[in-house]
Amino acid sequence: MQRCRREGTPIVYHVDKTEGAPWVLLLHGAFVDHRMFRTQVEAFRGRYSVIAVDILGHGGSTETHRGDSLESMASWLSAILEAEGASTAHVVGVSLGGVLAQDFACAYPEHVASLACFGAYDITRPDPELIRANGAAQMAMVGKALVSVRWFAGANKAISAYTDQAQQEFYELNLGFPKRSLRHLAALGKLVGKHEPRPRPYPLLIGCGEHDLPMELEAVQAWAAAEPGSSVVVVEGAGHCANMDAPDRFNDILSQFWTNGE
Repeated sequence: MQRCRREGTPIVYHVDKTEGAPWVLLLHGAFVDHRMFRTQVEAFRGRYSVIAVDILGHGGSTETHRGDSLESMASWLSAILEAEGASTAHVVGVSLGGVLAQDFACAYPEHVASLACFGAYDITRPDPELIRANGAAQMAMVGKALVSVRWFAGANKAISAYTDQAQQEFYELNLGFPKRSLRHLAALGKLVGKHEPRPRPYPLLIGCGEHDLPMELEAVQAWAAAEPGSSVVVVEGAGHCANMDAPDRFNDILSQFWTNGE
């Protein structure tokens, strides 16, 4: 993949381009980086042009300045698509990436060919109880990270992945997360409730792993009920980061979703 930085932004992204192919935009979860989508990039090579972003404060996107915020991610993503000549893209987000994917899709629906969110929740219809529970879990993880990155990574892998291989990969990616980037996650709450629910002009896929936390399974069901035109999937043999636990199944789900939407 080609490593790129969009001028005027702190965001580093990676491109695997196939001439004339539809575009895919991949947004990763918290505390890791674009490499969590390694198997997706390999699987879609030759059929899709893929952009895998390092979210603000993660991976290569750590050279930040005062005022840089997750609230700006949507506009930065739009600028990246423009720079690559992509008028639309299939947008895929996992966990934190699912929240940012929704923010982008709500702000720039004209750039969205489809939206697929895994391990996320509906930011246009926030459930106060879910938000509180999710916030408490995040604060507990932040506390561990401030004490010891290895302690944090060991605890985080157990709730973020299900298979031994995915847990080890997640753990190793977690070790590279800089403590100073924790401050950027504080802006996540500002995206919740930011957009009013509106009819979507693009297909929506909502999913999670069958071994994800119970509150995530409930969030997926509630979101699907609120948007009856959406597609819903629970990925067998997967936990929170379904793309890492069950990559082949995850890739097949996306391919079918995109094909059905054409």
